[in-house]
Amino acid sequence: MKTLLSVDVEDWFHVDNLKQAISRDSWETRTSRVERNINLILEKLDKYNSSATFFILGWIAERFPKLVKKIHSQGHEIACHGYNHDLVYSLSPEKFREDAGKTKQLLEDIIGERIIGYRAPNFSITDWSVDILISLGFKYDSSLFLTVAQGRYGKLRDYQVPSTNIFKLKDNFYQVMLSNIDVNGIKLPWAGGFYFRFIPYAIFRKGINNILRNKGMYIFYIHPWEFDPEQPRVKNVNFQYKFRHYLNLNKTESKFVKLLNDYNFSSIRSVLPDN
Repeated sequence: MKTLLSVDVEDWFHVDNLKQAISRDSWETRTSRVERNINLILEKLDKYNSSATFFILGWIAERFPKLVKKIHSQGHEIACHGYNHDLVYSLSPEKFREDAGKTKQLLEDIIGERIIGYRAPNFSITDWSVDILISLGFKYDSSLFLTVAQGRYGKLRDYQVPSTNIFKLKDNFYQVMLSNIDVNGIKLPWAGGFYFRFIPYAIFRKGINNILRNKGMYIFYIHPWEFDPEQPRVKNVNFQYKFRHYLNLNKTESKFVKLLNDYNFSSIRSVLPDN
C-alpha cells in the first residue's frame, strides 16, 4: 500500500477563494508567510521520516529560490503549479503554454534537475492542456479530482475511469488522481485541504484506510497557508469562501502530525511507472 503526500505551494493571498478582495496588483505589497509555513511542514516531514511532492508556483519560486533549494535538498520532489495560480480553463492554450513552460524552466534552473510533474491551480485541468504538458516535457499531471464538492475543478473526458489512482493518459504520460470515496456512485472528496480540516480526524483516518483497502494507494494534498491561523483576515469575501478558507486553521498542524504518525508518506515521483 502506498501513501503519497503533496503540498501546493502558494501564499495566503494567492488563494482563489480570496481573489474577489485581493487584486493581483497588490500581491507585492502583501506580507508573505510562505517561508514560515513551509519550514514548519519540512520540520514535521523530517521528524516523521516522510517525503512529499511540492507543487510550487512560479511566482513563489522567483522570489524565494533559496526556499525551493531547501525543499529539494531535503529530498523532496519539486514540481510545477503554474506561475500566477490562474485557472487553466481561464487561459488560452498559448497563455497556458507560456505559464507552465516559464515555471518549469524557472524551477529547473533553481534545482538543476528536470521537472516532470504538474498540478493545475484548483485542479482546473482540461483535455487540451494535456498535449501541451507533454510537449513541454512533463511526465505526469496530478490534477484530476473526481468529486461532487467543487464546481471549480477541471475535468478530463478523454479517458475511461480507472480502478487505480495512477494511470496512463497517453504514451509516457500519466495521471495521478486525487483520492475520493465512492458512496453509492457519489464521489466524496477525501484527499486533504479543506476536507481534511473539516472532517474529524478519526473519521478521516477511517476513510483513508477504506481507500487503501480498495485501491492500495492514497494521495493527500495540503497548502502551506492552512498551517497558519495567524495569517491576515480578509474582509469583503462572501461567507462560503471565508468558511472554506479559514475553518479550523488552528487544528491543521496537530491533525497533520497525527497523519504523519499513522502513515509513512512518499513523493509522487518515487512511485511513478517507468521513472
